[in-house]
Amino acid sequence: MRISLARTLFSSALALTVGLFAASQGFAQNNGELMAAIHGDHRSKANKSRDVYRSPYETLTFFGVESHHTVIEAWPGGGWYTEILAPYLKENGKLVGATYDRSDNPLQGWMRGSNQGYDRLLASNPDIYGEVEIAEQLTQAQSTIVPAGTADVVLDFRNAHNWLGMGAENVVKAWYAALKPGGVVGIVDHRWPADQAAVPGNGYIHEQQLIDLMTAHGFSFAGKSEINANPNDPKDHPNGVWMLPPNLRGLTDEQRARNLSIGESDRMTLKFIKN
Repeated sequence: MRISLARTLFSSALALTVGLFAASQGFAQNNGELMAAIHGDHRSKANKSRDVYRSPYETLTFFGVESHHTVIEAWPGGGWYTEILAPYLKENGKLVGATYDRSDNPLQGWMRGSNQGYDRLLASNPDIYGEVEIAEQLTQAQSTIVPAGTADVVLDFRNAHNWLGMGAENVVKAWYAALKPGGVVGIVDHRWPADQAAVPGNGYIHEQQLIDLMTAHGFSFAGKSEINANPNDPKDHPNGVWMLPPNLRGLTDEQRARNLSIGESDRMTLKFIKN
């Protein structure tokens, strides 16, 4: 009970802080279509509980995602953002879920399970997800996600720490080819302190590493937002970022209480534009 109460109080305080930050950054709550998608009854309660950490309205507004856009969601995982993007884009835009390698022998075995989970989400509600297109986003070789120059936005949520070691140059080239001139790439990922050496395998990465990679391949760095920052994240997790919510892997009761009070990871939110 104490843990539950502490978590509730923390979430309420964090929600207030996020709301005040959003207001200070000019994220006006005036996109009714996006708000309707975020608050829709089709979204699971578990996923809605993450909104306080992931700030979907402010994040998608910062990236400039509009309801008539063609949007590529790179490696959508279980579909947390697909729950929001699919209804938002359904009438006037298009959502392309660029999933993992669907061959018989994917690069990593867990990719097959991730694809299956995403397919189950799409099949669960055809009225919401029936218009979502599926494409493969390969990592070892450049892939054609959509016809060249037809996408408005590429979104990548908490994936960069994986693909940076799995054909990063080809990933960025594929995004560049897919986007229209002036198209946007929005990236959110776990942020490692700039003054500390990277720790391979802990899930955190340096902002500058991504900025350097993207700008080296024809993108301009258009800025960053702190909407997904969490200064309470000490980044000292011996088994990596997955010890924080929502995964909470391999924790004692004491560690679980502590990590619940921290919330989700400190995250960078970076925006790039195709030159």
